[in-house]
Amino acid sequence: MNRKTLVLPAVVGLLAPVLVACGGSEGGSGGGGTIVVGTTDQIITDGESPAPLDPAYAYDTGSWNVLRQTVQTLLYAPRGGKPVPEAAQSCEFTDRASQSYRCALRGGLTFSDGSPVTAEDVKFSIERLLAINDDNGAAALLSNVDAIDTKGSEIVFHLATPDATFPYKLSTPAAGIISKKKYDGQKLRPGFQVDGSGPYTMKAEAENGKATRIVFSKNKAYRGDAELRNSKVELRIFKDSKAMTGALEKGEIDLATRELATEQITGMLEKPKKGIELTELPGLSIQYLAFNTNDPSVKDKAVRQAMASVIDRGEISSKAYGSTAEPLYSLIPANVLAHKNSFYNRYGEPNRDQAERILKKADITTPVKVTLHYAKDRYAATEYEVIRDQLNATGLFSATIKGSGWSEFRAAAQRGDYPVYGLGWVPDFPDPDNFIAPFLEKDNFLGSPYKNDEALALIPQSRRQADRGAATRAFGKIQDIVAEDVPVLPLWQSKQYVAARTDLTGVERLLNASMDLQLWELGTGVK
Repeated sequence: MNRKTLVLPAVVGLLAPVLVACGGSEGGSGGGGTIVVGTTDQIITDGESPAPLDPAYAYDTGSWNVLRQTVQTLLYAPRGGKPVPEAAQSCEFTDRASQSYRCALRGGLTFSDGSPVTAEDVKFSIERLLAINDDNGAAALLSNVDAIDTKGSEIVFHLATPDATFPYKLSTPAAGIISKKKYDGQKLRPGFQVDGSGPYTMKAEAENGKATRIVFSKNKAYRGDAELRNSKVELRIFKDSKAMTGALEKGEIDLATRELATEQITGMLEKPKKGIELTELPGLSIQYLAFNTNDPSVKDKAVRQAMASVIDRGEISSKAYGSTAEPLYSLIPANVLAHKNSFYNRYGEPNRDQAERILKKADITTPVKVTLHYAKDRYAATEYEVIRDQLNATGLFSATIKGSGWSEFRAAAQRGDYPVYGLGWVPDFPDPDNFIAPFLEKDNFLGSPYKNDEALALIPQSRRQADRGAATRAFGKIQDIVAEDVPVLPLWQSKQYVAARTDLTGVERLLNASMDLQLWELGTGVK
């Protein structure tokens, strides 16, 4: 997942159509006016991933896209960026230090079973997230909550330290409001069912522990800010992009979203399909290599610096992703406020001689043996093949690659089994903090042992700035620290594409500022 305070006009706006193939269509085969949306985001329940749709466990794009439709949050971040009330009637800081935050619930809120949504349910939901504190989950987002008071319909959050980004964090599914009647306060809820008060109710179908389709039906009891333009949406899950785009071309689905593969996007650009429109939007997701800085093979930062010296991001982007990705030299994307090309400033263009000098100075024996791990059902093998070949071509490394299924991969990475592994990050909320803190703070998303005292001091310092532009200096220093120590190695940032049938409306409003699906915006008819 991911976040940032962006330069809104440049980053978040209407989706920009890059291709229109004229002609009519009959739409997807959901039946009864159902809009059918395709995705390749896998939602799996097994021993390693027991509760993919529990707000206390979910922390991947596929799961959050389900929770966005079914579970309300006090606030949500629309395309305009700044959070606005959703389940809340109003929310505000009650002090200048950004350390006390008060919300008042809307009147008449009910869960889909008809029971009322109360301030106590809000308190229960946040305290449950923090109590369970699952390694896979997003509890770290709200770990700064020191205490929660309720009175009538009011909720007051007392924060341990000032945090101007707290409204963004309350807008994430991690802060989803759930019922004490349906969820245990100390245990995860296994399976695929979700009970909430969001715009839709849902029903999932699964085979062998994998969700195959999820049907969202309009929640008639919903009271919130979203205006539903449809009564039913089916989310159909495909094994890969080729199968998904094939279904779109056959008229079996109305829209194809995450993730369209490079070859499918290129194919649509070169040979437009009748009745299908391809839409390009600014990319906020990033791809990077993560290091277990305690592993003997990469513990010395000289090894990580040498890798940063020779990896050619341009070649990775062009060979693996074509025009759908561009090189990235910081954890913060180039189109986000406070971005700084720290890795380029530190290492410049790929330079074998520089890498050799770094390793020689640190008395590192070459070639350095290293295995790069990746999730073969989520990321392109080509990317890691290119990185392997770049490293080996220097003679300074003896690199191999190994792919695993997502559940196995994620669990092993969390345990610290991998010295080096590839991951992607999609923002949770639009602020630079969300591209920094999840990787560097204590109890971070990666489970990384890396610690830098200066960075840990700068993060809370940046959160004191209600004017997020004033935090740019702190974020610049943090990016330089990351480039020097290389606990993670940014590789590229993506463009995102959506392909839809031309009679589908609302596509330009489909994604919010955090690039999450807002299925209620979709409709059918004349645009």
